[in-house]
Amino acid sequence: MSIIVDHVNYIYGADTALKVEALKDINLNIPDGQFIGLIGHTGSGKSTLVQHLNGLLKPTSGAIYFNGQDIGDKDYNLKTLRSKVGLVFQYPEHQLFEIDVFSDVCFGPKNLGLDKKEVEIRAYTALKQVGLEDEYFYQSPFELSGGQKRRVAIAGVLAMNPDILILDEPTAGLDPKGRDDILDQIARLRQETGKTIVLVSHSMEDVAKYVDRLIVMNKGKVIYDDVPREVFRHFKELEEMGLAAPQVTYIMNELKSQGLQVDTMATTIEEAKKSILAMFQK
Repeated sequence: MSIIVDHVNYIYGADTALKVEALKDINLNIPDGQFIGLIGHTGSGKSTLVQHLNGLLKPTSGAIYFNGQDIGDKDYNLKTLRSKVGLVFQYPEHQLFEIDVFSDVCFGPKNLGLDKKEVEIRAYTALKQVGLEDEYFYQSPFELSGGQKRRVAIAGVLAMNPDILILDEPTAGLDPKGRDDILDQIARLRQETGKTIVLVSHSMEDVAKYVDRLIVMNKGKVIYDDVPREVFRHFKELEEMGLAAPQVTYIMNELKSQGLQVDTMATTIEEAKKSILAMFQK
């Protein structure tokens, strides 16, 4: 269930004096099963891009194809698309509204027209996938912690059983432990189900640790699209865009400048540890 983005442009307020070119000639291929990171400073176009992937926004020009079909065709079923391409917005807990957690997660699959048993099976499975304990299922979602609310909101999208899960800053506002818990759960979900994951994030450490492929956007354009190690080689260029590399990358480059033979392309603590130990073993 791949997505192809073909020469997509998008202009906010196209017919006004205040028009803004949010996306400029975007070309991407998102194949099955990848864990993709999407980064860029505020206003780079990343949130606008992901809202195109399930048809919430329509390109000013260009096309988006899901499983070989143009989602912009007038007879294309966008409801089906949104059940296959699930989008979790930033601060998704603001979308919680039912009287208890289980009812909230049932809402999406219920709207797919599924029978009651299938709806409840999907809701239960999704809540377990995000690691929420049974004791919280019949509590009001508003009584939960921030991290637990975030899990419930993600479960609500997972209950639709999408093939592609897009998460727009899913750890925004969480403390370090809450952030790690959510991302570890997402990584485990991807490993267990093989779903395609697109993670929008500001955290270089997060994308370096979890993703297979990293897309960098700036001023509405895709600037880099490669494995994280290759992207973070351009840390000076990233700084000019208001971004950075993981802290480990800077440390390893500083060690190299002091004459130590370390891997300057290390992007995680584990990679840096392995490189430093190998140096001492020589």
